[in-house]
Amino acid sequence: MNQDIKTQMKAPVETVIEKLEGWLDTFINMIPNMAVALLLLIIFLVVARLGSKLFIKVYTKASKNESLGHLFSTFVYAIILGIGLIIMLGVLGLDKALTSVIAGIGVLGLVLGFAFQDIAADFISGAILAFRRPFKIGDIIEVKDTMGIVSRTDLRVTVVETFKGQEVYIPNKDILQSAIYNFSTLAKRRIDITVGVSYAEDLDTVEKIVLSTIKDLDGVINKELIVFDYAEFDSSSINFNIRFWIEYPGEPTYFKMKNKAIKAIKSAFNEHGITIPFPIRTLDFGIKGGQKLSQMELNGAKELTNK
Repeated sequence: MNQDIKTQMKAPVETVIEKLEGWLDTFINMIPNMAVALLLLIIFLVVARLGSKLFIKVYTKASKNESLGHLFSTFVYAIILGIGLIIMLGVLGLDKALTSVIAGIGVLGLVLGFAFQDIAADFISGAILAFRRPFKIGDIIEVKDTMGIVSRTDLRVTVVETFKGQEVYIPNKDILQSAIYNFSTLAKRRIDITVGVSYAEDLDTVEKIVLSTIKDLDGVINKELIVFDYAEFDSSSINFNIRFWIEYPGEPTYFKMKNKAIKAIKSAFNEHGITIPFPIRTLDFGIKGGQKLSQMELNGAKELTNK
């Protein structure tokens, strides 16, 4: 019985041993090819890195778009490595497996595309932004209620440093799908100020004083484009708007010029006796059967006298 079991076990063991010996012989025979493949891997890694750097050097002489240069250099690196991979598979005799590998990569890519479609959309949007260049590093932009200086950008996100000292990472997909306000492209910005004057003032005189005051301010540009307009009859004042342009290197300049303009208008009004009125309210206690204020004071005095 034991002899029969040994006989039955002998055949599978011999088969396994033959397989292992065959694999070992194949491995030994493949050592030269594997050495060549390893050498090719090192060579193509070096060539890919050098090719990427060379492309960046050539590209920067023709364009200053860093994001686009980074994108193209990555493509150059990947293409060179891909060529190296095909050659290595041929050396190892695995070129027939290349078709299966490519098919597997395609299926994997499709699955990952559905799983990470938002990330893929950000990368595609980053590539589109790199081509269109609606802004560059150092520009002041506003996107989706976030305003600040573009500090850096890549194919995934754009980083904006706000004027409150915060870094906001905005996905490129959101930027591409939103309105982009670039305050640095034209290097100027308009300041709008609303002021109210008394109903007793002469409106032509007020307009002349305000226009003269703003035109005399240092930092105001395009003085022929200054706009003055009366806006409304308010409850206790007639309100007007004064709109003027300044150079816009940054947000501090905007606030400083707005502050300077408000102070200059107030000083000019004080000099010419122009009144900026306080809100006025009229109280009537005699409406619909109520007691007037004068009657209330009279009745209160009578009560004190009777006491």
